[in-house]
Amino acid sequence: MAASDPPTELADVTTRREVLAGARLVLPSGVARERLTVEGDRIASNVPEEHATLDLAGHWIVPGFVDIHVHGGGGASFSAGSAEEALTVAATHRAHGTTTMLASTVTDDLDDLARQAGVLSELVEQGELAGIHFEGPFISPHRCGAHQPSLLRDPYPADVRKLLDAARGAARMMTLAPELPGGLESVRLLADAGVIAAVGHTDAAYEATIDAIDAGATVATHLFNAMPPLGHRAPGPVAALLEDERVTVELINDGTHLHPAVLELAFATAGPGRVAFITDAMGAAGMDDGLYPLGPMQVEVKDGVARLVDGGSIAGSTLTLDVAFRRAITVDGLPVEHVVEAVSAGPAKLLGLYDRIGSLEPGKDADLVVLDEDFSLTGVMRKGEWLVRPTDD
Repeated sequence: MAASDPPTELADVTTRREVLAGARLVLPSGVARERLTVEGDRIASNVPEEHATLDLAGHWIVPGFVDIHVHGGGGASFSAGSAEEALTVAATHRAHGTTTMLASTVTDDLDDLARQAGVLSELVEQGELAGIHFEGPFISPHRCGAHQPSLLRDPYPADVRKLLDAARGAARMMTLAPELPGGLESVRLLADAGVIAAVGHTDAAYEATIDAIDAGATVATHLFNAMPPLGHRAPGPVAALLEDERVTVELINDGTHLHPAVLELAFATAGPGRVAFITDAMGAAGMDDGLYPLGPMQVEVKDGVARLVDGGSIAGSTLTLDVAFRRAITVDGLPVEHVVEAVSAGPAKLLGLYDRIGSLEPGKDADLVVLDEDFSLTGVMRKGEWLVRPTDD
């Protein structure tokens, strides 16, 4: 420092420390009743004699949820091309326990999708989002669901590359129908680029789905929905995606998209390590019934179920992951450890982020959810900051 330079103030080296006591923790090794220490934005090693700063007796603490497929919430949408709307979506789902999420787009004009990717990529760079998931426009017109049919196109590699370039390294997943012209080539392109290729909104036969998996596809977009049903002579994509250990299967556990018996079948076949609970939520998540946009489409939400105004097709969901979590235990009867694997650890591993998130281990980000004894959400912490603060019992 030169003599003429003004003196600098010493930095505040005090790190905020919080000790959560009394709760049952769902750890990779199982359920344990021990203290959880948070230091700054990380989970720290526990010191048994430390004084508890928050007594959470009667509660559960689980890792923050990871949603790899969500379009909107809080009346806003990731497809709006607006950073303000995207942050509203993120804030809405964070309040329900989703501390990490991919921003999912819907089918639109290729240039419009590229512009949306440009906006979302900045939020990825800022750490607000974990990446971008392009759902469409490279999907089957026979299984398009709540996507605008006139905007669908075949997945030619040049068009796929255009969206990847627009995302500036923020693209993490793309859903496509591999049976379409250019499908397998684009699956290989995505795999080579380190982007997850997901099979979805597809009319592919069993054999064509196997070819896609062999080419590098590793995710089934909302398994069972927007694809041919499982048949005893034509097993279709469902059987191929369920049976292959390389594939993670998305499930929408809202009681509308899947019958509980189908959910049980998926878990029994794939096992908890290959299931990822998703919301597939659109803008009405966290909102009242009414009319909402979904990309260029109009959706009516009635009794919490979202359907296209034109045609009546189910249009995503109004689900939040805390509801999916609670339902999986209280309705479907799944063990809490399996549900944590499906909403936290498994998706984190899929995204290559398990070294930072997905479990309550020392050194990882202090992303956690506090649930009461009935598995209803009472607290959310993201990177050491309470977004929803629980109260002492």
